[in-house]
Amino acid sequence: MSRRTKKAAPTPGAARPTVTVCRGCCCGTPAKVPRLDHEAQITDLRSQLAGVAMVRRTDCLDACERANVIVIQPSAEGRKVGGRPVWLGQVNDPGAAADITAWVKNGGPGLAETPDVLDLYTFQPSRRIRHELED
Repeated sequence: MSRRTKKAAPTPGAARPTVTVCRGCCCGTPAKVPRLDHEAQITDLRSQLAGVAMVRRTDCLDACERANVIVIQPSAEGRKVGGRPVWLGQVNDPGAAADITAWVKNGGPGLAETPDVLDLYTFQPSRRIRHELED
C-alpha cells in the first residue's frame, strides 16, 4: 500500500458514516474467500445504506490475513462524541453484512452501540495502516 504524501480533502459524504470495503489482492477474491459472492456483498451494502452512509471500494488495506475487511468510519457527529473507525475482518457471511448495515443505520461508531456479534469480527490493524486510512 502506498503512503500518501498529503492529507486528502474531506469527502462530500463525511457528515455520514463511511463504509470502506477492501477489494484488493485478497479481499474480494474467490481464491482467498470461496463461497461468497463478493460483488453481491458490496452491492447489498450500497443499496441498504443508500442515503445513510457512503460505501466505497478500496484497494488493499494490508490486512490480508483477515479477508474480507470492512472499515466503518464514524460520521462527523459520531466523531465529535468519540467515535473512531472500527475495523472488521473475516466478514464472509451475509449475516455479518446485515449486522453491519443495521448498526450503521442506527448511527454507527460513536452514536450507536456496536452489536455484540460484531465483536467477533473486530480487530486493530497496525498503526501505520490505521493512519493511512484516516489521513
